[in-house]
Amino acid sequence: MAVIWGLNLHDIQWYKFKSSYMFGNTDFHMRRTKFIIYQCAMIFLIVSESLGTSVLSDYVDQQNALERQFPNIDVWNNDYVGIASYNIFVGVFAAIVFGAAFFFDLFFPDRYEPRWVQNMWVGGAVFSSVAGLGDALAYTVILALHGEKIGNIDLDDPTLRVLLAQESGKTPMLYKNSGRAVASVAFLWVGWACTIASTVVMIMFYRYYRNHGTAKSKHARNSTDFTSSKGSIDATEKLQSRPPLGPQVSGEVA
Repeated sequence: MAVIWGLNLHDIQWYKFKSSYMFGNTDFHMRRTKFIIYQCAMIFLIVSESLGTSVLSDYVDQQNALERQFPNIDVWNNDYVGIASYNIFVGVFAAIVFGAAFFFDLFFPDRYEPRWVQNMWVGGAVFSSVAGLGDALAYTVILALHGEKIGNIDLDDPTLRVLLAQESGKTPMLYKNSGRAVASVAFLWVGWACTIASTVVMIMFYRYYRNHGTAKSKHARNSTDFTSSKGSIDATEKLQSRPPLGPQVSGEVA
């Protein structure tokens, strides 16, 4: 099989998705914790993103319908469209960071990573946490205090009132009256909390990795096989570093 970036693609096997392998294997430090926390962060943020996108689509469709019916109407819902779009970015970015970390830990748990790669993982996780906090705060304020605005038209127009009544179930004028939007914010806060936990877990893991030079857990490092293997490697390195046997002759031979 091909080897890319020092990773043997033969290690990508379907059996590794079994729960017995994912959660029953304790040979690697914080393995189960990472799998649980990373998946929680991804799942809650993606659910928030999906709900927010659904509401966003309804507001855009409503705006298009109103503008077709009343060409001079002015519909303003840019604040929700903007924060829902940013929420999509936050969810996708977190899914890329922690999703990639999940699959790398699943298929290549004992891989070697230089310091700059470790810094990239941690940097992506920290950025995801900061971006998620800004997203959650802005989304909450907009949902609680803002609403859709309609101008440049007589709001008492019977046709407009009928059309708005038809759309009110999906796209209420006040954002907080949208159940899906409220659920989106709730899932976002839970997802952000899981993102913070995932970032802390990732930092703790790489600190352990740098201190011990391996992702192996303590009991795996203390096992007979690991100790004997490490002893063999150390012995080989010592033999290679020793000067060659036999007398050393310097200078030219007459």
